[in-house]
Amino acid sequence: MMRYFLALLLSISAMWGAPALADASDISAAARSVVRVIVYSSAEGQQTIVSIGSGVAVARDKIVTNAHVVEMVSVDDSAQVIIVPSDGTASYRATVIAALPSKDLALLQLTTGSLVPASVFAGSIADGADVFAIGYPASVDIALEQSEADVLRPQQPVKTRGTVSSGRTSKTVESLLHTAPIAPGNSGGPIVDACGRVLGINSFGSVPTDGGAEFYFAISARELSSFLTSRGVEFRPVRGDCRSVAELTRAEAELEASVRAKTENEARVAAELQRSREGKVRSDAEHAIIGARENHLALATLLLVLSAVAGGAAWQFSERSQRDRFKAATAAGVLLFASALGIFAARPSFNEVDDRVRAALTADAPLDDLSKQGANTAVKPSAKNCVLQPQRSRVTMSDTADVDFTWQPNGCVNGRTQYIESGGRWVRSFVPNNDAQVSVVSYAPDTKIYRIERFLLGNDAMQAAREARQLYDVKTCTADPGQLTNIDNMNKAIAAQLPPAPNEILLFTCSGR
Repeated sequence: MMRYFLALLLSISAMWGAPALADASDISAAARSVVRVIVYSSAEGQQTIVSIGSGVAVARDKIVTNAHVVEMVSVDDSAQVIIVPSDGTASYRATVIAALPSKDLALLQLTTGSLVPASVFAGSIADGADVFAIGYPASVDIALEQSEADVLRPQQPVKTRGTVSSGRTSKTVESLLHTAPIAPGNSGGPIVDACGRVLGINSFGSVPTDGGAEFYFAISARELSSFLTSRGVEFRPVRGDCRSVAELTRAEAELEASVRAKTENEARVAAELQRSREGKVRSDAEHAIIGARENHLALATLLLVLSAVAGGAAWQFSERSQRDRFKAATAAGVLLFASALGIFAARPSFNEVDDRVRAALTADAPLDDLSKQGANTAVKPSAKNCVLQPQRSRVTMSDTADVDFTWQPNGCVNGRTQYIESGGRWVRSFVPNNDAQVSVVSYAPDTKIYRIERFLLGNDAMQAAREARQLYDVKTCTADPGQLTNIDNMNKAIAAQLPPAPNEILLFTCSGR
């Protein structure tokens, strides 16, 4: 028997040595929700372990396991259920609040404590997809010579890798056939995809014959969801393909480069059109000035000619001693000469070309451009409605409903939360006190992209992130340079506690004023 246990351990080790599509952080994040389920009995006068298995938290205070793991509770009044989480220092008591033996599912209620709930995948599983069994196989405990005290101490569960064979199920319950090795003790633990989303609850395995391969079965996520819904449990159903962070990042970078190139090309074309338009306006202004100058010169010349005629008439009237006519002709000549000088002096200057070009361009400018000319333009909030783009997202735990917020160009969101500009995006990090996850949220006004990156952390990493957050007192929107630097330093301090890649990426495109 011990040789079988050791062989199982070696097969597990070999399996983890093979390359996997999943990021280790995703499986570790899923393991936060996995617990060891221990049933004690005092029926014979002393407390002894009568059953041991695994389970997965589906709510902060509720756990799903196999019905056969806790079946002794229904026949033994002295039986007690102990829940040992994968992280922390404490164990918790629980009670069985529902059981469905025909589906091999049971629901436990914590009497104390709180756990990180897992997400349940509500989509279709691709045939041959990588899957991971997470739980506490008793064979590993035996091989490692674990004592009862060791078993009661929180420790990380065992993870094994395999593939799923869709379209094969038992007749009495919808089940998932897979090749991720499990053993007694894994019962009730989850089988998850490469993103750490629960695909089913491990229940039993086939018995190999003549040295053949062993296969394993999990109660499907559809059966699990039906079981939880019928009992009024609010859990986390999620959909969407499981894409790698590297794949999404690469695709997003290519898309951003394409959008940037298109924007730059449009700006270049617009600039060329503007220059062409300015050239035409300038040419028209120059021709108008030349025409006006020529008109002034022609009129001044005519007036000079008339002035000379009047002067000649005045000389003739003087020779004939016609004083009244002499005076009238002289006055007319002086007036015509003065008018000619005035009109000549009033001819348009070529210096007016720039003024005329500026006036023409301003008159035709869009209202948006005119509003930007003032240095002290009022900052008004604009309402945004943002819709998830599933093909550009990696959903592992969150609701995918639309996001609505108000935005101000100075980075103020909803009139109370200040974001910091960084590389064309406005960014803010959030570290909640109750949830075991850190969110880095950003908004890019130019592309109207709203992005949420979530990091699912263990207890120690979450504590470090909370301590980094508490070093900075940032509460509201501000234009104070010192406070803006404070928020920027907070973002950087939190980022220093995070792993290289997030576990979840939600990308939204926004519309609105």
